[in-house]
Amino acid sequence: MQPSLRVRKPAVAGTFYPQRRDELVVALDAAWAGRVVTQNPPPKAIIVPHAGYIYSGAVAASAYATLRDSVGLIRRVVLLGPSYHYALRGFALPEVDAWQTPLGLVPLDTTAMTRLTARGDVVRTDLVLDREHALEVHVPFLQTVLGQIFQLVPIVVGQVPARSVADVLQTLWGGPETLIVVSTDLSHYLPLEEARKHDAATVQHIERLAGDALLSDDCCGRFPVAGLLLAAHDHKMQCRAVARRGNCVHRLRGCLHSTRILR
Repeated sequence: MQPSLRVRKPAVAGTFYPQRRDELVVALDAAWAGRVVTQNPPPKAIIVPHAGYIYSGAVAASAYATLRDSVGLIRRVVLLGPSYHYALRGFALPEVDAWQTPLGLVPLDTTAMTRLTARGDVVRTDLVLDREHALEVHVPFLQTVLGQIFQLVPIVVGQVPARSVADVLQTLWGGPETLIVVSTDLSHYLPLEEARKHDAATVQHIERLAGDALLSDDCCGRFPVAGLLLAAHDHKMQCRAVARRGNCVHRLRGCLHSTRILR
């Protein structure tokens, strides 16, 4: 008798994105319609915002649209984001076997996650990931682009050195079958014009792969972003802006979202 499948249910469906499947499809279609169309080679990694779809969905879609030539090749997505609900030093991985969204189930690469638990800074716990929107909001986009043919490795990243993140990524790096997605927004709580200036400097740091220059006020996902940029430097990769948009008001302040690809 096979053990039952352990599934993480959606935590932010109905808030960050629609809860009903038909409404979610409409929201995703709207995001695709607002995307920036670029001609880029297929990326190894993308950095994507995680605000509600009405705020940053079009920017996220601009990043995911760069995967169009990789559809059919990508079989695994390593998804990293910050911890909003728990103080965390190290990394947290789920204990479940699959994640559910209104679009269906996504299996997790439990073999890869078990391999990571050999590290002393990795903990397996559903508690840290159960309420985490920074990872969940990306899964419907991935399902829309890649279909149901990929496995997911969701990782919450706490306060860790960039080298630790780069080492985790190296363990999971793989080849063209593996995509890396880092979830982050840029500045918070700044007036819009000030946010634009602040975020422009952050964008320059990211494009120069200067993760060590990122500060806590620059982007909420600075720890996974810095680690990805270090890994990109190790692999002699380049970073290019895809879309950036500052037309949203989030928590009564202007915010600016940005997306990058590495190739």
